[in-house]
Formats: sequence, structure tokens, C-alpha cells
Amino acid sequence: MYALIKPILFSMSPEAAHYVSFNTYRDLCRIPGVNELSQAIYDISTPNDAVEVFGLKFKNRIGLAAGFDKDAVIYEEFGNFGFGHIEVGTITPKAQPGNDPPRLFRLVEDKALLNRMGFNNQGAHAAMDQLKDRKRIDLIIGGNIGKNKLTPNEKALDDYAYCMKELYDGVDYFVVNVSSPNTPGLRELQEKGPLTEILLELQKLNQSLGKPKPLLVKIAPDLEAGQLADIAEIAFNTQLSGIIATNTTIERNNLLLKKKQLERLGPGGISGKPLTKKSTEVIHFLSKETGGKIPIIASGGVMSAKDAIEKIDAGASLVQLYTGFIYRGPGLVKECIRAIRGQKK
Repeated sequence: MYALIKPILFSMSPEAAHYVSFNTYRDLCRIPGVNELSQAIYDISTPNDAVEVFGLKFKNRIGLAAGFDKDAVIYEEFGNFGFGHIEVGTITPKAQPGNDPPRLFRLVEDKALLNRMGFNNQGAHAAMDQLKDRKRIDLIIGGNIGKNKLTPNEKALDDYAYCMKELYDGVDYFVVNVSSPNTPGLRELQEKGPLTEILLELQKLNQSLGKPKPLLVKIAPDLEAGQLADIAEIAFNTQLSGIIATNTTIERNNLLLKKKQLERLGPGGISGKPLTKKSTEVIHFLSKETGGKIPIIASGGVMSAKDAIEKIDAGASLVQLYTGFIYRGPGLVKECIRAIRGQKK
């Protein structure tokens, strides 16, 4: 089915294709029977596929990464495709438009995307309005939270805390996004001092709001070994539930797209196949550095079932799709679940 639709979507600009497919599927799901038909085709999970990670039971190991459902408006419909979890966001306290378009580009030769979206979203209150009436009990929802573009780094904690309080009753776990390359200065918050302070304060808030929710951090793939070692140490010192590895990369080496063409596209983070190896190496490093004691969610360059298996073999507990989902469609979810199930035998 997706093979028939993909040429139409790829004839549009990437951002237009995103919203056309997004809105069309949401409208289709209002037709009686469409949700059930989608689930019958794509949702192949069995009880044997379930896994418990940081105290939550996931019906399978495959999820949808943040960035696809920024405002938590279609997570239930996307659940029809068999995902075990969906991460909404990145959500900021206030609504913001993000960077000026065009800001999303396909690098088809490289099976990649380049984006500089800039945390475009309707804000935490609007997202909570969408999350408060969750119906699916078999789908774990993560909340990926960030700071507003105009918030200075020294006030970043206030933004993360606001989002945590606003979304607390709507999500199952939180992800602190300090690794997008598209918000000026954000990656500076990955440094040991500011990141430790933010996470410690959020954990205090987490404890005060009721039953604590798992708290994770999402990191960049471009960190050096010493910085990754710091991340592992911070994870232990702040009692993090997990680490998401990784966000998009600003590295532009070894791409098939010609350098001049790439330069014309402008700045942004690259996802997809060029990130596959680098992200897996980060997972392997962190798994060794933490002795496997901190769960890792793999996000970055999962374009096939083979990639998903390699992430798990490197030490990941869960795997997220994004660019692979765009290039391959919902069939990739089934492919990954089946491959992981086969590994158990």
C-alpha cells in the first residue's frame, strides 16, 4: 500500500507531504472500521513481544520517535501501525512557529532527511488538551520536552519544569531534549554542569508531583568519548531512567549528495541512513560505560530490521523509527517486530 502512495508524497515538499499524509490518515480513521482494518494489517504484536523497561510494560520494542507527532494530535491513530510506544513533541511551554520554511529536505540518494524545524509546536497546554482523553491502554506515550527559542539557557530549567508539570498526567515518561541542533545554544545544555543541575531539579519536581515518571535525556550523536562518559556519569548521579541515543547529526561527511547542493540547503540536523553507524557506536559506548544498567532507546538511522537488531545487539532496550518510517512506511514496524521476535528463538 505505502509503495503506491510514496511517489505521490515524494512529489510534494517534505513538510507538505508530512501534513497531507498526517491529516488524511487522521480523517480516514474517523470512518467506521478504518482503525480496526489498520490494526488487523499492521498490529502483529503478541504477548511474547512485550518487554518491561524502566518500570513500564511495552507491547513490543518498536516506537515512533519525537518530531512526528509534535502536538500529540494523532498518536492514537499511529498506534494502529503496531508501535509499542509513541513519543510526542518536542513540546515547549509556549507555542512557537519554529524556523522559517523551507526547513525540511529529503536527501533521497542518502536515504536521509535534513531538518531545521526549530521545535515548532502549539505549546504544552495545547498538547495536554490532546493527551487528557487518551483511550488506548496498550500504547506507551512519552513526552519529549524542550525550551522555547527565546528562553536563555540560564532559564532553561524553568521551561522544562513547566512542561513537566503541565504534561504530568498525560504521558508515561519524559525526555529532556538538550540535543537538537536547531535551537540556538541548546546543545550547550549537554555540558556536565548545566545538564546535572537541570536533571537533579527535574527529579525533585518529579518526586513532588505524585508517582515519579521515568525521566530520560536525549543526546546528540556528535559528542566526543569524554562527553559521552560524562553523560553516563550524569545518568547515574541524577538517577535517570534512560538515555535516548541519538538526535540528528550536524556532521556532513560521506554523503552522496554533492557538497554544493548540500550547502544550498543550509544548516540543520541530518537523520536517516548516514546516522545509522554513528548512532549505533554511541549506543555501544554508553552500554559499556554504564555496564548495561541504564536502559538505552535507540533513535537514529533505523532503516531496516537489520538496523533494529544491530541497535539491540549494541545495548538498546527499545528502538525508535522516524526517517525509516518516512522512506519505508508502516510495513517497517512489522518487519522490525518480526525480526526481533525471530532473534528470541
